[in-house]
Amino acid sequence: MFRLRALLLLISPHFLLWSCSFRGPAERMQPSVPTATPALPVPRPVPPRIYRLEHLDTLVQLPGRVLSIHQGSRNVYEKLPYKTWLPPDPKTEQEEQEIDLEAEERQRLRTAGPAVKRVGSTLILRPTATKQPLRLVNNPAEDYEKNVNYEYVGSLPEIKQWLLSVHLYEGGYFLLIDQRTGRRTRVWSPPAVAPDGRHFVCGNSDVLARYEPSGLQVWHVDGAKLEKLWERQTEWGVTGPRWLDNKTILFEQDFFDNGDVDTRVVRMKVVP
Repeated sequence: MFRLRALLLLISPHFLLWSCSFRGPAERMQPSVPTATPALPVPRPVPPRIYRLEHLDTLVQLPGRVLSIHQGSRNVYEKLPYKTWLPPDPKTEQEEQEIDLEAEERQRLRTAGPAVKRVGSTLILRPTATKQPLRLVNNPAEDYEKNVNYEYVGSLPEIKQWLLSVHLYEGGYFLLIDQRTGRRTRVWSPPAVAPDGRHFVCGNSDVLARYEPSGLQVWHVDGAKLEKLWERQTEWGVTGPRWLDNKTILFEQDFFDNGDVDTRVVRMKVVP
């Protein structure tokens, strides 16, 4: 017992010193291993040029009311019903000289019915509710104020109107004449009539020459009365409007950009 106690007295200081200073293998910093490959900075998406032209996406109908213009589907647009009233505008001076307006009108008059006919320079229309026919006389005078030519274009039975193209010394316009009353209504272009026949729109595009107004007219049909709900002249043009339903149209929006005229198909709700 004495020996064991003496042994403990001899070794305990060294043992305690050794036990307190004991360390395991020195810890070493592990090499840095990334948990994921660092991603390269992704450039910000650049939208197509047309989506940066924000002024093409709205139309101020009335103060305080703005109509939104949305990108439309060309496939849908091309499947919608429409009527081509006149051949496309001539692209060259030679093509313009080759157009025979009288021959084209004679062809249309063959299917116009007995209420429409031409005698020489006079276009005669017979509305059903009037006693006297309506006579529109051409005047080819070399006079800016008096020169006029009335060309029969066709009939719109869904709104009971005849459509005429009026040619002036410079430029011209389109004229609707009621088949019952003979009332005349001046419009920008041949109407595109809604499926229910209660509204029609007239669009025009002259964004390059700017000789004629570009924009849109919206009309309401109330029997023999045609009421223009609103019209807006715009910096972009409306070509070939077609009705998607009784409230919404699709059309080709022509706009001047980068020194040329570009076109896209858009959709707009024009009737509340």
